[in-house]
Parts: sequence; C-alpha cells; structure tokens
Amino acid sequence: MSGTRARAEVPTRLLVHALVREDGTVDAGELYEVAGILGMSDQQVRLCVKRLVAEGRFTHEGRGRKAVLRAVADAATGAVAPDVDHVRHAYRQDHGLAPWDGTWHLFAFAVPEARRAARDTLRDKLLRLGAAPVQGGLYASANPIEDLVEAEARHLGVLPAVTFLTSEDLRIGTLREPRELAASLWPLKEIAARYDRLSTLAESCLKEMNGTEDEGGGTEGAGHAREARREANGPCVPQAERLTMAVELAAEFTRAMDPDPLLPPELLPHPWPGSRARELAATCWSHLATPDPQNPKPEREPGSLPSLFSLYGDVLRPPPRLPAPPRRRHPK
Repeated sequence: MSGTRARAEVPTRLLVHALVREDGTVDAGELYEVAGILGMSDQQVRLCVKRLVAEGRFTHEGRGRKAVLRAVADAATGAVAPDVDHVRHAYRQDHGLAPWDGTWHLFAFAVPEARRAARDTLRDKLLRLGAAPVQGGLYASANPIEDLVEAEARHLGVLPAVTFLTSEDLRIGTLREPRELAASLWPLKEIAARYDRLSTLAESCLKEMNGTEDEGGGTEGAGHAREARREANGPCVPQAERLTMAVELAAEFTRAMDPDPLLPPELLPHPWPGSRARELAATCWSHLATPDPQNPKPEREPGSLPSLFSLYGDVLRPPPRLPAPPRRRHPK
C-alpha cells in the first residue's frame, strides 16, 4: 500500500530527532523500522547514531534493535519542532484574521566593516523574519517586525546604526502596485513550489489512511463494498507507516514554512497554494493523531509517542474565528 504514495526527503539525523518520545528516548527498533520504510539502510542509521552519540546529543544503551537512545537535551527542538508563533500567524492569515493595513516596514543600516560579524548576523535575522533586500543595506517587510529587529540590533550593539521607517507608497523604479512589489522582492514561485510538494504529500497520506489509494477499477458493486468496509472498519495503516507519515509531514511542512515570509494574502497571487497546503497538513495531522481502530497493539504507555505528535497537534489547528485586534499604526 505505502509503496505507491508520495514520499518526502528525510535526512537520517532529522529522523532520529523526530522519533524522540515525550520521555526523551528513541526506541531503536522503531527507528530502524521507520528508516527502512524511508529507504535508509541499517548501516546508514548506525553511522548517524554513532555521530550523534559522539557529539554528546544522545546516550546509547543496549545493542541493535533492542537498544534505547536517550536525548541528553531536548533533541527534537530545532530539528523538526515548529516555530509556533510563525505557524499560528500563517493560520490566522488563512482565516482572514490578519489583514494587511497597507504599511510597508523598512529597515536601513550602515554597520562599519569592523563589525562585520554583527552586520551579517543582523542581515540574517532580517531574512529569517521575512524581510527582503531592496538594495544595499535596505530591507522591506510587509509585517510589523520592528520589535524583533530592534531587540536583535540592541543585543548586537548596533542599534544606533539602524533606521526604522514605514511607508504606504513604496515605489521601486516604476513598480508601486503592492502585489507587483511583492512579486519582485520575494521568490514567490519557489515558495509556492514547496507548498505544492506539501499538498501532494498530505493528499497522498490522506488517501492511504482513508483506504482510497489504488482502488480504481472493478464493478460498481465492488466499489460500494469497499466503501462499506471502510465505514465499518475505519483505516488500517500499520503503526510504523503512521509514524513514517508523521515524520515526512513534519519534514515537508518545515521545508515549506521556514523560508515563507508570510506575506499578507493581499500581496499574494490567488489562489495561493500555501493556504491549501496548510489546510491539508492540518487535516492529515488530525488523522495521524487519531488512534487507528484496526491497530491490534494495546494503547501505548504515557510518554511513548514521539514528541512530534504533541508539538504539531498543538499548532496545526485552525484558530478560533475571532475578530483581529486593531493593528497599531506607526506615527508618520
């Protein structure tokens, strides 16, 4: 069944981090089984585990598939853990709860060469926050990130070299229409392509969990019979495959979300694939988090599920439909 669905690229190191359970352990048997589904060799996994232990990120107890890895620190954080504020803001945008007020937020800085490291760090922070370079030393954002930029500049000791300003009539050359400006400043085609891959993966996983993949053909009666079985018995996906889906979905979701500047919908092409991909990802995750009625194994012990499930279960959830708070306007 699982051989025909879409797959996501999952590095071995990320897989180990993703399978860290809530009690801080990784079951080696589970690790090797999921790795095999993803096409990884046992040797590949052993070498990765050896490196992680040598780096002091895990301790190793036991041998082979009966071994247990124990995270020295919160090994899942920073690997596949979602940026909660970033993801929740995206879902607010998808539900029309974060409209754009038409303000561009601009940041200019001239940090001397002697402080090159601080300058590079500030630039990288601006890019991570979704700002785009307009020209040398000038960056633009459609979101109000002033507080975060100021905190970083202050931490780096370069705040006096940073200028903050806002504009409602930004023009670059002959471009002044907001959607055209956004298309010229941000790589929207690349971002959209990542979301298309996420949608493809989520749809494929949903089809498999619903038992609808590769069931074409046959008589109308056979089709009704298959539907009746699905309604009576629910999905039947092995636990290792469900874990594999969760890891793949988290990896692809992170790959799509991390570089997304989360431009307001008013600045994006319509329809925007990010909204659909996030909706599909949330639906898929809800299915994965629901116990499989066909799983003959007894209920798992507390703490035995990967932390992945609680991390994503908390954040991949549509926000309540409340009116958005008024956005503060900067004095002109």
